[in-house]
Amino acid sequence: MRALSITACLGLALTGAAPALAQEADVAKPPPVNWSFSGPFGTFDRAALQRGWQVYNEVCSGCHSMKYMSYRNLAGIGLTPAQIKAVAASKTVPGAPDDSGQPTTRPALPSDRFVSPFPNPEAAKAALGAVPPDQSLLELARPDGANYIHALVGLGYVDPPKGVKVPDGFYYNKYFPVKLIKMPPPLSDGSVTYADGTKATVEQEARDVVTFLTYVANPDMEQRKHLGIRVVGFLVLLTGVTYMVKKRIWSDVHGHHDDGHHGDGQTHA
Repeated sequence: MRALSITACLGLALTGAAPALAQEADVAKPPPVNWSFSGPFGTFDRAALQRGWQVYNEVCSGCHSMKYMSYRNLAGIGLTPAQIKAVAASKTVPGAPDDSGQPTTRPALPSDRFVSPFPNPEAAKAALGAVPPDQSLLELARPDGANYIHALVGLGYVDPPKGVKVPDGFYYNKYFPVKLIKMPPPLSDGSVTYADGTKATVEQEARDVVTFLTYVANPDMEQRKHLGIRVVGFLVLLTGVTYMVKKRIWSDVHGHHDDGHHGDGQTHA
């Protein structure tokens, strides 16, 4: 089976870590990335989402579930109904029992949830030594989640500092909190062959899969931002109208007040 993918490090045990590394106080801060979805006006790059789905489907899904996603949700990344139906049909899910009561299987439908790589946590632990975390909400699981995951899988695997020995079965990752991780580098140049012809470098794969994971964790992000912009615009307009009405009202009040004083002056002349 392919080495544990992108986020196994967040759930796999780290027992056996070298004390010198486990006690390191300084953890490299993930460098910021100029994501298309950042900021109040940010949106998801549909091409990046589809590439990220490809990375998840071909690399991550062999170990990691995504239990809150249904195949029909892929419409949000720009897949057509025909494409979604084909993706779903390529997966197998449990079907209704046959006439003798025996379990059956069937091709998945767009309404089905993503197929998990293991039937239960016990099977995952038996195969991998630990239960890899579900990726549905992974981007929300860490502070600065998008930058952290990108740094971890795209930049973090480096040679350990001179004199530091990495125990057998572990790898050195400068962005992981204790620097030692059981997951081998999940990405490599050419891990996938992108359908759109984009060159599949480690950096490109990391950016794309993080974009997809961010969408999965925040599928209504764009709608919330659009609503927020409309609300802010309405409030700005309402503030302007309120100010104009106030100015008009007080202008009339001051006008009447001035007229009254003028009249009193004529009366007492």
